Amino acid sequence: MGGFSIWHILILAVLVLLLFGGNRFSAMMGDVAKGLKSFKQGLSDEDKPAEPKQIPPQQPIDITPRPAEPTATPPADDQTRQ
Repeated sequence: MGGFSIWHILILAVLVLLLFGGNRFSAMMGDVAKGLKSFKQGLSDEDKPAEPKQIPPQQPIDITPRPAEPTATPPADDQTRQ
């Protein structure tokens, strides 16, 4: 008396289809399936060990002094030329 029979489940299924419509119900179930698939994929990604990043070899630093650049003299004013 307390359990659901096949008729109760069928009537409930028909009411759900009438409320949500066939296309909307199938779209919702597709979204649920995509969510479960991405959840499983996320769990499997966490189990894999992280790949170590490859660090490029370091180049030696050149510390030899450079020759000083010649400094240019500022141009003379027009008043001092005359």
